[in-house]
Amino acid sequence: MANFKEIVTKAVIGKAKKSSVSKFFITPADSVDTVLGCWVINHTFEGKGVNGIVVIQGGFDVNVWYSYNQDTKTAVATEHFTYEDKMNIHLKDGSQLTDASEIIVRSLNQPTVTDVSVQNGVIALSLEKELGVEIVGNTMLKVSVEDEEDDYEVILDGEDEQIDQVLNEIDEDYLK
Repeated sequence: MANFKEIVTKAVIGKAKKSSVSKFFITPADSVDTVLGCWVINHTFEGKGVNGIVVIQGGFDVNVWYSYNQDTKTAVATEHFTYEDKMNIHLKDGSQLTDASEIIVRSLNQPTVTDVSVQNGVIALSLEKELGVEIVGNTMLKVSVEDEEDDYEVILDGEDEQIDQVLNEIDEDYLK
């Protein structure tokens, strides 16, 4: 007869990902003629549970290399931007987001500039990013436990001797 035991352990109880495209604007000190390059660095983020949803707060630096003075000089404009994304994640098995839940946020696709334009001296940027969230919480497993009976195989006296005798009777030159 089998008994069941319950094991409490940590497991991923919810998981989701979210892609977003956002507009950002940089106003450099000079009158921009041409955007020569653009890159995003120093992306940081953190997720917290607030009222049953995950709120991700993050930020990054954007560097825009541009020409000015009728394309005779260049400069780099740097700006730090912050963002806040909210994700309502469906949790498995009726679990709930609590203070004990661990929230793991990963950047599945780093923020990338997908479009740049200059409008009246302002550089308009479209940035795309994708974040993934896993929620780790307590879960319970039920396992079958065997009875307390001894589960060792019983070897009777003399069986070892029978095996030794059979092994000694094997002709090692049989295949020759």
